[in-house]
This record gives sequence, structure tokens and C-alpha cells, in this order.
Amino acid sequence: MRGMKGLVYETSVLDADEGIRFRGYSIPECQQLLPKAPGGAEPLPEGLFWLLVTGQVPTEEQVNWLSKEWAKRAALPSHVVTMLDNFPTNLHPMSQFSSAITALNSESSFARAYSEGVNKATYWEFVYEDSMDLIAKLPCVAAKIYRNLYREGSSIGAIDSSLDWSHNFTNMLGYSDATFTELMRLYLTIHSDHEGGNVSAHTSHLVGSALSDPYLSFSAAMNGLAGPLHGLANQVCMDANVKVNVCKYSENSVQNIRNTFLILNCVVPGYGHAVLRRTDPRYTCQQEFAFKHLPDDPMFKLVHQLYKIVPNVLLEQGKAKNPWPNVDAHSGVLLQYYGMTEMNYYTVLFGVSRALGVLAQLIWSRALGFPLERPKSMSTDGLMNLVGANKSG
Repeated sequence: MRGMKGLVYETSVLDADEGIRFRGYSIPECQQLLPKAPGGAEPLPEGLFWLLVTGQVPTEEQVNWLSKEWAKRAALPSHVVTMLDNFPTNLHPMSQFSSAITALNSESSFARAYSEGVNKATYWEFVYEDSMDLIAKLPCVAAKIYRNLYREGSSIGAIDSSLDWSHNFTNMLGYSDATFTELMRLYLTIHSDHEGGNVSAHTSHLVGSALSDPYLSFSAAMNGLAGPLHGLANQVCMDANVKVNVCKYSENSVQNIRNTFLILNCVVPGYGHAVLRRTDPRYTCQQEFAFKHLPDDPMFKLVHQLYKIVPNVLLEQGKAKNPWPNVDAHSGVLLQYYGMTEMNYYTVLFGVSRALGVLAQLIWSRALGFPLERPKSMSTDGLMNLVGANKSG
């Protein structure tokens, strides 16, 4: 179904040449218009969520309200904490993340209301409440996973209602660098939504159409995000960059390595996109962040050098419709610079961000009364008969 328009998705639109627009605003416009933390330069994710849900750029007062509201809703049920503490350390962070989200559906307002026979005209109100609760709790879940796996189970600490969502998240992860918090504000904003046809967004849309509550719908989306052709690509890409760096890269050696990928018919990690036909704007704004804050970092220099080499190599080979880098080509380098070297964890950060977009859309899907999604399928024999009939005709 690539390229086939098959669903209505309100919160964002992805143009092949222009890139993503959130409710009509490009990423640079969001960076300029959305409220920022005191002294900060990057947009607050709270502002983007407000924009996605309402279609309006929020005021500073409205964003502050949202930060405090999420802080009030952030506490995790004890059974979810116990479950996270008992997971084996060899269980991938995304599996832990998805499982915890599923278990959180014990808190679902929508599930309770539906079981009590609430009028379907008000479904969206309960989906909104669940979405607010889930977004509030996700940093606590993600931080708990991180601390259990990489910080010997140390406490995530308490939520500070005077801080924004991203600042509380970085505190719980154990990072005190103010610039890392700025990076997280940018990261959580730009990874939030990418129209409705990507695997995670479409999965939440599909599962939600069955009137599964937002916890179940978002958990399903995270299982899709965990795939290497979707969100896990950021881990795969960073791993490839590390391997290239170990090879003591030069301009020629990097080109030879990328040519080897092509000869072996492998995917070049971090390059290409199902829709985009230009450099991903999410890559560009991360590149600008790196030029501002870490211009001399060796891994950033490597990624920037690849940016100058790889597109031409791919165009020469004639195997890529889009030879330009996507968001995954850059995000891991920034995280590594600030000390988050645990590549297995990167997709969890992506998941925390993606909640903003897909849950905002889920609210709208229920408000608009979208029906059960049920495309028609056919067998291989039926497909062959169809092709044969067309040929003979």
C-alpha cells in the first residue's frame, strides 16, 4: 500500500519534498513559535502536544498548565513497578516498555466507561483522559527501565511539579547537564509524529479502531516501533557508525565501506525513507544542534562527512530513490556525546516522543467517530487470477 492514501490523519502531514508539518507548521516554524523553557532555545514538547490536539499554538501559560498536569498524573501503579523490577536484564528495553504500557491499562478511564455503556459521542473525552495519564507516566516507565538496566536499579526520584516534562525525564534518567535537557526537548518534539502511514502510527490507529483503550493501542504501536525497519533503525544506524569509526575512516575508506554495503545488497543505515525525497528536516535540526553545541565531536564529524559522501554514492549506484539521510542518521550521535551510550535504549526515547503524536490522533479518531479499520484481503491464487484477467483483457 506504499503511497496509497487509505486513512484520514489530522495531526501531521508528510510531504515527499517539503518534509513534515505539524498542523501546518514546519519544524523550523515550531522551533520558532512554540513556547520554550526559561532560558532555553528549543521548543517544549508540551507545546507541540497542545498544537496537535487543538490546532492552535499555545501560550506560555497553557504550556505551564500542561507541564503541571502531567506532573500530577505521573505516579506509577505499584504492580507496574514490581513487574519492571522483576524483568530479566536480557529482555530488550522495548519489550519492557511495551509490556509496562499494556499493564498500565488497569488505569484506563476509557475501558471502564465503555464497560458501563457510555454514549459513543463522549468516547473521545475518556480517550483524552487516558492519553494525558499515559503521556504523564511514560517518562517514569522509561526512566525505571533505564535505571534497572544501566544504573544498578537506582531510584528515579520524585517528579518536580515546577519543571517541564523533558526536564523531569532527564532528571529521572540521571542526567544533570542543562544542554542534554535542551536536546531532549528537541528530540521529544521532532520524533513525535510523522503522519499516519508509518508502522507505529498506523498500528495505534488500527488497534484503536477496535475500541481498544489507548494503553493497548499505544503498546501495539511500540511493538511496531521496535522493528529494525522502523524505530529500532536508530540503534542499527548508530551501531554502523561505530563500526565505520573503528575502521579509522578517511573520505575514501568511508566511500568504500558504503559501496560494500551496496554490493552486498544491504540497507545503508540512516539513509533513505519510504516517503521523503529530500534530507529529513528532523536530521537537519539535529545537525544544527550539533553545530551549535558539539562541532568538534569526532562522531559528529563522521556523520557530517557521511552526509557529504553517501548520497552521491547511492545516486551513482542507481539503487535509491531517496539517497538522503533520515532522522536516525543523527540522533544516536547526539545522545552518545552527552553520555547515553546504551544504544539498545534509544528506541525507548523514540517511543516516549511518539506518544505525543499518535495519542493526539487517537483522541481525534474517537471524536470523529472513525469506524473499525478492515481492509479486504485476497489469496495469492486470487491475485494471480486478477493479473491474468487483466493481461487477457
